[in-house]
Amino acid sequence: MTRHESRQEAFCLLFERIFTDASLEEIMENAVEGREVVLSDYAVQLAKEADAHQAELDAIIEPKLKKWKLNRISKVSLAALRLAVSELEYEKNIPVNVIISEAVELTKRFSGEEDASFVNGVLGAIAREKGSREQ
Repeated sequence: MTRHESRQEAFCLLFERIFTDASLEEIMENAVEGREVVLSDYAVQLAKEADAHQAELDAIIEPKLKKWKLNRISKVSLAALRLAVSELEYEKNIPVNVIISEAVELTKRFSGEEDASFVNGVLGAIAREKGSREQ
């Protein structure tokens, strides 16, 4: 499974997690057993990391939403943002442009151009701030 496919699986798990009180482990178990999804170790790692740090990720995302609240943005955008910001924060070996590009592509695939542009803008603002903090 490619990293792109793993990100897509992690995104789907995080997306589903938005709609349920079930734990991520239960969602993964149901995906494997019920839908016969094959989850790579990388997909599981990404999903677990984003889920474990959700409050921290949301605190990074929300100030960049410009007149929006997390509960008002599309669920696809929210899942893509959480996954990408998790990678920005915790996966130091992945280039920022790859993380943003992957998030934009996932958003385009599952939502559309308008949401993809929104995700791109939010992630760009987060990456610029993060870059200035690390220098």
